[in-house]
Amino acid sequence: MTAEGFLEGRRLQLARGVLLQCIMGGYPPARFYGSDDGDLALVADPAQIHRLPWSDEPRAMAICDADELSGESSSLSTRGQLKAVIARYAAHGLAPVVATELEFFVFAPNTDPTQPFRPPVGLDGRREDGQSAFSVSSNNGLRPFFSEVYKCMAALGLPRDTFMHEMGVSQFEINLLHGDPLLLADQTFLFKHLLKELALKHGLSVVCMAKPLAHTPGSSMHIHQSIVEIGSGKNVFTDSNGEPTAMFRHFIGGQQAGLADFTALFAPNVNSYQRLCHPYASPNNACWSHDNRAAGLRIPASSPAARRVENRLPGADANPYLAIAASLAAGLHGIEQELEPSAAIQGEFAVPDNLALPCTLHAALERLKRSQLARELFGAEFIEGYIASKTMELTSFFDEITPWERRVLAAQA
Repeated sequence: MTAEGFLEGRRLQLARGVLLQCIMGGYPPARFYGSDDGDLALVADPAQIHRLPWSDEPRAMAICDADELSGESSSLSTRGQLKAVIARYAAHGLAPVVATELEFFVFAPNTDPTQPFRPPVGLDGRREDGQSAFSVSSNNGLRPFFSEVYKCMAALGLPRDTFMHEMGVSQFEINLLHGDPLLLADQTFLFKHLLKELALKHGLSVVCMAKPLAHTPGSSMHIHQSIVEIGSGKNVFTDSNGEPTAMFRHFIGGQQAGLADFTALFAPNVNSYQRLCHPYASPNNACWSHDNRAAGLRIPASSPAARRVENRLPGADANPYLAIAASLAAGLHGIEQELEPSAAIQGEFAVPDNLALPCTLHAALERLKRSQLARELFGAEFIEGYIASKTMELTSFFDEITPWERRVLAAQA
């Protein structure tokens, strides 16, 4: 839209079905988004209108809500779903607080998708070989790129907490400061967009796949969650003596009750399960633990005032609005139903059958399809439309024969 049209308040409308567009560009049958495929209104959030600092010509981006023309939020909007979850907390006098940790890879351009990704050539003329994890000098070869990342984050008002080189070859992680869930989802979305745009500008490729390289750790989007009382700001996971509360237990119980049903929301792509089935501290379970990275639900070491629950299931490929909404909705379900968690686990452990998670997209979609809890929390229209779109993507994947199949199976009798 032109700046003039935007400032005049011209309404931007979009076909309802676009919210269910699959990643290849197609759409499920119209019955999943209304047979007329009528319009939605895109309503800009005044707090999320940003001049894009990397653009040579003046451009701006406005994050919008997708609303029905009658005024209510569309049930197909993931941002709208997150706002609804926050409102349900507010009805209890509570406000969730979250932070996201996003991992990503920086690669050289990959013009042939049949070839593996490669790290870029750094300023020293060499490609990283994987020995730079957690090094203070690990990103020097990409300093021009990261210097502009920092400047653009500041220009967009994206406060960063810590930044590091992660375990993978040319893999990095940034932690965003904790705050309001909708704000953090917006910031995570903006940050991923910023990374992609700046990578193109610098002749690089940023990849947020869950598992872009074999034999290498995948990329996660861990979600740290706590809840405070509206007004006092007190963390309701900790009592006056600094001990965990019943609400803390119930929140964990709700997470455990929802994680398997919601796996397809946290791990939305075929590639997501490459990360979960080859863990490297990427858990495929709903166990919980104090400071154990093998558990799907980790309680990080902290002061009592900062007690929180880290959901380690989502990958970097997850929709931040939907992943945060699903995680918080599960926790609130536990609080409302006063669900008790399993016993905490420590050290090396075997995952009980009832706490194991689906390990393929097909299994995750089948679990979501059977979930009454998902329909109760997100509505039948959203869940059924989501399953229809993801089923199209899975079918498209199965329409191709992989190099592994040709290499290994072709010679078999």
